[in-house]
Amino acid sequence: MKRILAACLAMAALAPGAATAADIVVDAAKAAGEVRPLHGGNSGPLNGGETIDLGAYHQALGIPYTRLHDCNWPCGNVADIHAVFPDFKADPSKPESYDFRRTDDYLAAIVKAGSGIVYRLGESIEHSKRKYYVHPPADAAKWAEVCAGIVRHYNEGWAGGTRYAIRYWEVWNEPENRPAMWSGSDEDYWRLYTVTAKALKARWPDLKVGGPGAGYSGEVADGRLKPAPLVAGLVERCKRESAPLDFLSWHIYTDDPEAVLARAKAVRRWLDDSGFAKTESHLNEWNYLPGNDWGPMLGRDPKVRRAWYERQGGPEGAAFTACVLIGLQDAGVDVANFYSADSGGFGLFDEFGGPKKNFYAFKAFRAVLDTPHRVEATGGEAGRLAVLAGVDAAKQEATILLSHYREATGPITVEVKNLPWEGATGVEVLVADAARDLAKVQAVELPAKALKLTVDLPAPAVGLIKLRKAGGM
Repeated sequence: MKRILAACLAMAALAPGAATAADIVVDAAKAAGEVRPLHGGNSGPLNGGETIDLGAYHQALGIPYTRLHDCNWPCGNVADIHAVFPDFKADPSKPESYDFRRTDDYLAAIVKAGSGIVYRLGESIEHSKRKYYVHPPADAAKWAEVCAGIVRHYNEGWAGGTRYAIRYWEVWNEPENRPAMWSGSDEDYWRLYTVTAKALKARWPDLKVGGPGAGYSGEVADGRLKPAPLVAGLVERCKRESAPLDFLSWHIYTDDPEAVLARAKAVRRWLDDSGFAKTESHLNEWNYLPGNDWGPMLGRDPKVRRAWYERQGGPEGAAFTACVLIGLQDAGVDVANFYSADSGGFGLFDEFGGPKKNFYAFKAFRAVLDTPHRVEATGGEAGRLAVLAGVDAAKQEATILLSHYREATGPITVEVKNLPWEGATGVEVLVADAARDLAKVQAVELPAKALKLTVDLPAPAVGLIKLRKAGGM
């Protein structure tokens, strides 16, 4: 394959006009803004009761924001309200009422890896028959005081704490997901949100407070969102009570990348039309849903469950993930958090802490951030073949990310025009697919400034093309 690829590259470079129209065209002279770091995650690097530390991987990925939700699944009793304030009858003004120890260690590992934090104030999901903590607090005002104690600890150093300057604070998660995440009503959630948001913002105006982490945000049709009752009611309640809503958080799991992007655009449009143009849109849970079906994951057959998870974290999941990361660049999302960046079933890593295939989609996307000045990339096909390209500030390097998600068609032709350097170009091609983990399949030097490359990338696969002024390879 290497000899075939090298021959294709060389022939295309020497005879650029001889090939057919390119599937992808990259014009390095046409600026298209900046590549946006939307590859945040859920859950930090400490997993398996601290027997697994993924910190080096997280740091290499440059995860911009880590959301603290369901952290107890891979780590232990951390981050949730009951974990840091175990006795609700205690006095939230007294340091001894809190137990920050495990959560301190958990957050320290996140900060060490270079990530910012989205602190979800609330509880993790409870799939058990008996529900322990996912109930509306008996006293919303006291619950808000507890949340204020957590902010003080991590942002002001109170009670032996830190000064992490955590900006984003989310009130609960998926309160419409009943009873696994919330045993109360919509009204119970709206009350908890407004009381907490007002209390935190009154004391710390620079914080950004939001919610609800909606698993179901509503229906999307013709580019418009018909919001779910809980989401619509939250916006109306905030408007009526002048309560802050600095960000609206929502989730989606699907096998269609275009469904993610359509919903993102519709959420942004609905917020703008509702008078909340300054409210950020946070897609803070998303992942590939094999077959668009939760059934296998929730079924009793271990072989079926294993196959479902293997598809999610395998080549299909990797290509889907890269496709979404590319599309989110233009979808009106301010922060995004993949679910999840840990060693859980939905994670980027297996139970032993080894990278799954979808990790390499993140790694390839991270490589594009090293050439952060986005340039025009056209072609491809929605939901099937996606592309993102950038050039570095010194104009010595360019990177092209390809996601071939569906349809195992033949080689993909990529035309690259107006590279910002004179002379020859060094080309590296890396591939992540069923057989390779973003492995280099070729490195050649071509005597041309404008290139037409042919890349063998049968779906599902992720491709990364690195271009440098000759001599830099």
